[in-house]
Amino acid sequence: MTFAGLCRLARVGLHLASGIAISASVMRACNAQRRARIRQWWSGRLLHVLGVELRTHGAAPGGPCLVVANHISWLDVFALSAWRPMRFVCKSDVRQWPFIGWLVWRNEAIFVERGARTAIAQTNRAIVAALQAGNSVAVFPEGTSTDGTRVLPFHAATFQNAIDLRCEIRPLALRYLDAHGARSTAAAYCNDISFMASLRTIANGERLAVEIVALEPQQSDGLHRRELATRTHAAITTRLERGSADTATERSSCLRAAPPSGSRPIDNPNRAPAIFLRA
Repeated sequence: MTFAGLCRLARVGLHLASGIAISASVMRACNAQRRARIRQWWSGRLLHVLGVELRTHGAAPGGPCLVVANHISWLDVFALSAWRPMRFVCKSDVRQWPFIGWLVWRNEAIFVERGARTAIAQTNRAIVAALQAGNSVAVFPEGTSTDGTRVLPFHAATFQNAIDLRCEIRPLALRYLDAHGARSTAAAYCNDISFMASLRTIANGERLAVEIVALEPQQSDGLHRRELATRTHAAITTRLERGSADTATERSSCLRAAPPSGSRPIDNPNRAPAIFLRA
């Protein structure tokens, strides 16, 4: 690895240690809104430490909704968290990842165990409870990650939760770009790559940007879950095929995270919010 890459990894290690300390202490004394703001700040800071710029286009989800996105990297979760606090549905394997798995678990992720029908039913109940409590819940309905050059068909089962609650579905198109604005696969977490190998690749590479484009909401009333899955997949695929977002017509925000509903904005997600002083 390069010297710059080693320095980045060292800073990531320190930031992970701070996240573990915060989750084990400060978060216990915070209400839900404050916990969301801490997660937002911490996620934005992680992107900064790794040299990843956050670019967002369109309005962030407002009230409780089912957020649906294509899946490329483990960084997707932190990019979305830095933009807007939300809860995530993750595969149970994530719980075993070093450091990150513990942090994800401590920060209210909803884990799903593949292949177990009883576990899937339990996950769906957890999603419904989170939506009813006023949270936005993010899912990656491809069921796996890709290198970002294609979007796999969406599994329809999760969409049933939105239909049952008649809640809004918010599609998001994600992509990673290199320093020249071209699509990059450097952050891809797919095939047989390990988490540590992926982390080293990102830390040792050139600066990246993660682009999140919020698409038009999809209403769930009167639609079958398969139709919702097909429509959402088509919207995301079409947007990604258009190329990089047109900043002349879409509002862009770089490393500026949207605040949780009812809280003050975090002008700089790399600066610790004042809640640490009050917790």
